[in-house]
Amino acid sequence: MEKDKVPQDKSNLTKNNVKELLYATDENGNYTTTLSTGWEPKTIALSNSIDEINERIAEAKAQVENGEVSPICYYMEVNKMDLTILSSYVGMWKWRVKRHFKPAVFAKLSDSILNKYAAAFEISITELKNFKTD
Repeated sequence: MEKDKVPQDKSNLTKNNVKELLYATDENGNYTTTLSTGWEPKTIALSNSIDEINERIAEAKAQVENGEVSPICYYMEVNKMDLTILSSYVGMWKWRVKRHFKPAVFAKLSDSILNKYAAAFEISITELKNFKTD
């Protein structure tokens, strides 16, 4: 793309007065860098991704409140993690972390295990045990 044709659409970046660094070609055909405030297709894709994440967070919250899953599921979604990432952060096998999603199993976890989850989510054990949002 030529430097003078780099999109400058309104996006989430413009709200915070941030610009994205992109590569483009100058008038001599050489690659150079330029700044862009956004590009509509990218803005739409990012917006859709954020909406999907928010839906998953809301669903996890409802499941915790209904006693279907443990708060670990909710905090995993809030922190934009998946099972693989969370298991690597807490240093446990995925099957073991998945087992901790069960409210009955979660209720019996030791403070040392809960501390691993709390550290991964950057919250206290108390916050993890006493699930409350807002």
